[in-house]
Amino acid sequence: MNPGDRVRVDRGGTTYQGVLMPSTTADRLVVKLDGGYNVGIDRADAETELLESDVYDVESAQDTDEGASEIQFDEDLPTISLISTGGTIASTVDYRTGAVTAQFDAEDVLRAVPDLAGRANYRGRVVANILSENMTADIWQDLAHAVHEEVEAGADGVVVMHGTDTMQFTASALAFMLDTPVPIVFTGSQRSADRPSSDNVMNAVCAVEAAKADCAEVLVCMHATESDDRCALHRGTRVRKNHTSRRDAFETVGAQPLGSVDYDTEDVTFRREYAERDGVDLDIRPDLETDVELVKFTPGMDPSRIERLSDAAGLVVEGTGLGHVHTDLIPTFESMVDSGTPVVMTSQCIEGRVCDRVYDTGRDLLDAGVVEAEDTLPGTAKVKLMWALANVDDESVAATMRRSVAGEIQDRSTPWQ
Repeated sequence: MNPGDRVRVDRGGTTYQGVLMPSTTADRLVVKLDGGYNVGIDRADAETELLESDVYDVESAQDTDEGASEIQFDEDLPTISLISTGGTIASTVDYRTGAVTAQFDAEDVLRAVPDLAGRANYRGRVVANILSENMTADIWQDLAHAVHEEVEAGADGVVVMHGTDTMQFTASALAFMLDTPVPIVFTGSQRSADRPSSDNVMNAVCAVEAAKADCAEVLVCMHATESDDRCALHRGTRVRKNHTSRRDAFETVGAQPLGSVDYDTEDVTFRREYAERDGVDLDIRPDLETDVELVKFTPGMDPSRIERLSDAAGLVVEGTGLGHVHTDLIPTFESMVDSGTPVVMTSQCIEGRVCDRVYDTGRDLLDAGVVEAEDTLPGTAKVKLMWALANVDDESVAATMRRSVAGEIQDRSTPWQ
C-alpha cells in the first residue's frame, strides 16, 4: 500500500476507512477519513485492507534551487500557487507525542488535503515556517516578493497559508505592497487537522476556488458560520479576527463580507464591487518603515509612555469613541508632529469612524496636527503608515492616511449583522 490508496483499517473493534497519507514513522499509519480528518494508528495493532489503489494521483514534487516546486494535474486547469508561511493549517501531528508543530510545506498541505486534487495545477512554495505570532515585517516583504514572482511566472491565483492570529496584519501589508491582476487569498485554520472539528480542509478548498475567481484583490477566506457550509471572503484591509477559537472567527468590520464560497456547490459569489481580474498591471512597492508604534489609550495612562515614543518614525493611536485621549497627552502629540513624526488617530470601537470635530478634545487634537484615519482599523492603520512612510513623500503621508489606498477606508460604516 502507498500514500494515496484507499484503505480500511480495523483496530480494537473500530473500523476506519479513508485515504492512506504519508507518515513520519514506519510504525504508524495515518489515514484521512472521509470527513477530512486524520487519525494515527499503530501498525502492530491494526489489520489493513487495500480497497482501491491511487485514489489521489498527487505526483512527487521536484524541488528547484529556489525552493519552489510544481505539481501538475491537467494542462487545461488554471495554475494556483500555494505559498506556506506556517500556522495551524500547515501543521502536522506527531502521533507519538500528540504535539502539533508547524512543519508542513506547501506540498505536504496538498497531500494532506486530497480534496484539492483536480481543481488546479499547483505550484508549492515555502516562505516561512512559523507560528503567526512570530511574524515580522521582513517576512511580509519576503512574502510580497514571492507572490510577485509567482504571478509574474504565470500563476492565475495565489493562496497564502497563514496562522490566524496575525493574518489580518499580513493581508493588509500585501494589499498595500502589491498591485495584483489576480486573486491573492489568505486562509488558515482555527483547529488543527487532528481535531474532529478541524476547518483546514474546507478553508483550503474554498480558498483555491476563490483564487480561481474574478476578484483580483487580497482576500481572507475563512469559515462564514460554525457549520461546514460556506466560507466568507473578506477584503484584507477590512477584516478582523473577533474570536479566539471559533471557526467563524473572522468578520468584515463595517460592512458585509465581499463575497462567499459555497462548499458544496463550489460557487463563488460577490456582494459588492471589487477589483476585477487583469484590471491592473502587476507591481510591487515592498519598502516598509518598521519604526511605527500602535498604542491603545486607556484612562490613567502615564503620559511618559507616549513621550518615550517621541523619536519613532510614526505613531498610530487607538483613541476612545470618536478618537479621543486625555488632554494631557495632546502637547506630546503636537511636539511629535512638529518634529516630523506623523500621529494617526483611530478608534478602539469595533464599528464607526473617527471624527474629532465634535468635542473640544478632538478639535484640540486636530489643531495639534493629529491625522484622522476615518474608519481604518487600528492594525491596518499601523501597516498602512509603515508602508506610506517608505513609499510616499513626507508631505503626502498625512493625505495618504486620509484616503483609501486598498479599500481600507469606507464611505460609510454600516454594521451588517
